Amino acid sequence: MSQMAKTIDPASQLMIECAACEGIGLTWDRLEAMQPQCGFGKLGVCCTTCQMGPCRIDPFGTGPSEGVCGATAQTIVARNLARKIAAGCAAHSDHGRTVAEALLLAAENPDSGYKIKDEKKLRVVAEEFGLAVDGKSVEAIAKAVAEACLGEFGKLHGELVMAQRAPEPRKALWRQLGIMPGAIDREVVRLLHQTNMGVDADPTNLLLSGMRCALADGWGGSMMATDLQDILFGSPKPIRTKTNLGVLKAPKVNVIVHGHEPVLSDMLVEASRDPEILAAAAAVGADGIQLAGICCTGNEILMRRGVPSAGSFLHQELALLTGAVEAMIVDVQCCMPGLPRLADHYHTQIITTSPKAKMPGVRHMQFDENRAYEVAKEILLAAIEAFPKREAARVNIPKEEVDLVAGFTAEYVRTLLGGRFRPSYRPLNDAIISGRIRGVAGVVGCENPHLTQGKSHVDMMKELIRNDVLVVSSGCSALAAAREGLLTPEAARIHAGRGLAEVCEAVGMPPILHVGACVDNSRILIACCEMLKEGGLGNDISDLPAAGAAPEWMSEKAITIGFYVVASGIYTIFGEPQPMMGSPEVRDLMCREFEEIVGGRYDFEADAIKAAHMMIEHMDRKRAALKLQPMMYEAAPKELALASA
Repeated sequence: MSQMAKTIDPASQLMIECAACEGIGLTWDRLEAMQPQCGFGKLGVCCTTCQMGPCRIDPFGTGPSEGVCGATAQTIVARNLARKIAAGCAAHSDHGRTVAEALLLAAENPDSGYKIKDEKKLRVVAEEFGLAVDGKSVEAIAKAVAEACLGEFGKLHGELVMAQRAPEPRKALWRQLGIMPGAIDREVVRLLHQTNMGVDADPTNLLLSGMRCALADGWGGSMMATDLQDILFGSPKPIRTKTNLGVLKAPKVNVIVHGHEPVLSDMLVEASRDPEILAAAAAVGADGIQLAGICCTGNEILMRRGVPSAGSFLHQELALLTGAVEAMIVDVQCCMPGLPRLADHYHTQIITTSPKAKMPGVRHMQFDENRAYEVAKEILLAAIEAFPKREAARVNIPKEEVDLVAGFTAEYVRTLLGGRFRPSYRPLNDAIISGRIRGVAGVVGCENPHLTQGKSHVDMMKELIRNDVLVVSSGCSALAAAREGLLTPEAARIHAGRGLAEVCEAVGMPPILHVGACVDNSRILIACCEMLKEGGLGNDISDLPAAGAAPEWMSEKAITIGFYVVASGIYTIFGEPQPMMGSPEVRDLMCREFEEIVGGRYDFEADAIKAAHMMIEHMDRKRAALKLQPMMYEAAPKELALASA
């Protein structure tokens, strides 16, 4: 596999070449060594649920058609997929639990270092939970909100409070189908029970239960994580910063934060400015501390603090290859277990911080929220100790460093479009109704070494904005767009269709809005609800000219996100198929019947340009159903979209 086939990012190509020269294996090398990968597993037709197997169903009809217990391909595929949904929900929702615990700590322990930074949002959420706020101190309100949110994980009765934000027709449909989520933990346990050997064998029932579990994440755990992080660390507002490996600086102690939960990374930002830390760095000959993010915890501090991002998921190994990273601090999710073996080639320390996510052979510095600031300083001091061990001759930092604007929220979009004195979604709705903007697309998700890093994300987003589709993006997808210079207001004039460009230039926004980390996809759901409340675009989310996509997905969390987006009524495309291609019945259920059941459905399409046009055609059908005006302008010249192909 050539370097160009691995990634479109020049900085990444340089680091991959460096690894080859050093004889250091990377994720792409491990992928090649794994070929041919198990075809049964990719199709979803192998079952390890019990010890009578493993059982493999032959999708071509020449081998077994049932497992030892009699489970058919459609049962095995649906059951395997449902288990992945449960795992993804558990991961993202546990993130929400961690933030709720940090909020409780901020309320009860003023010495923890955590403070309430968005009191207005705190009061809004408190009232949503039916909590009294009049005459109460901020700390008392915060404690009540934290305890109420923690109660959502295990309450015995009732529906999730934040799911009540959904439009009335959507809630009525969920109740009718029996997929309105209750307690988050209960939904995960129920789905795992349902997929145990000898329980549920009906693929439709299994995947509807999967939807209920996914909704417990999207309209529960993840949504709580987003709101409580805004309360605790501050609601993001548009901020200009930089991304790519060039943000690392040779004269400084370079510390990378990697993972997903900002309870530590936000405190590291505070500690990196401490005079004691700066003095310690100067004492070893460094010109200060350079914090940089990888993956979603990087997105969290990028959009709130302006801390630059060194890259996305597939940059985590490449960052170490620069030879300039003193420490990579990891918490949970998407941290490759191979990092310590790569770090052994350099002076870099990999430091784990969560009891949920340890790695053999690396330094573990347990993060204790009760003494968060002190632990953050201890971690930075450990990084400073590594600085004198750096080999100057091996420092190789790529020059690539790109501007971006990040930090758009569903709430801030009101001010962005309507101004401070008349904040409103009306300008967005009017632009869609009048045909300046075709619709809205959420392009999100991971990276996958099966695909050329960043290419599908970038190709899809360029084609969408060229056709006057406003794109909102999160996680690694947003960072891929950022590296191509697509997250600046100037990008609208170069890449967007005329209608979208006019709107972007009028308010000074990029044609692609960075809305945060992957847990922040809930912001997209809230924005859809706001568009409906504004009027003129239907009564339910399924009426909107909107679509979602995950072109380079790889994580179980992406499957969970996809299912709650579809269950919310949104047409969704994944680049690589989910592991269900071994059952035509399940594929038909997901790609056709779901639309009749919940108003949203899946498609799977590897060609990013073709997938973009499938989304555009869907939006045009929704526009026609709403009897909206024809598009005001024809699409920009095709050459713009193909320039990076």
